[in-house]
Amino acid sequence: MTVEYKHKLPSLEELKASRRPVRGVIKDTHVALSPLEEFAVFITHHVGSMGFFLVLFIWTLGWLLWNLLAPHEFRFDPAPAFVVWLFISNMIQLILLPLIMVGQNLESRFADMRAEADFHINEKAEKEIETVIAHLENQNELLLEILKKTEKS
Repeated sequence: MTVEYKHKLPSLEELKASRRPVRGVIKDTHVALSPLEEFAVFITHHVGSMGFFLVLFIWTLGWLLWNLLAPHEFRFDPAPAFVVWLFISNMIQLILLPLIMVGQNLESRFADMRAEADFHINEKAEKEIETVIAHLENQNELLLEILKKTEKS
């Protein structure tokens, strides 16, 4: 008894041949970074942390308290020097802001690449699921035909 499928279904070998290997997108993108881009990602990860914030906060608070409350002979930055500290803190912000933005742009690019890889994996899964469903529908039709023939006999 030969049964013909209504649809041309790909064989298992054809499905395996059509598969592209799944890539490690994160590893691929990090290999392609220049040293400056790696530095920007490093700065973004470390400056954008609570540890860095706490270090800056404690340093600033300590600096301010020391220069306000310590005996005059031990103060290293008397009151007019607060302007210098404000200037230095603004310079730190001006340097870190572009570095953080570059790092965020790179991380956004990584996220886009991961999303693209996920999309391709989902496409593969969809094709394979459609094939499995088509095979199951054909098996169902075959079983119904066999059932009808057994009922007639």
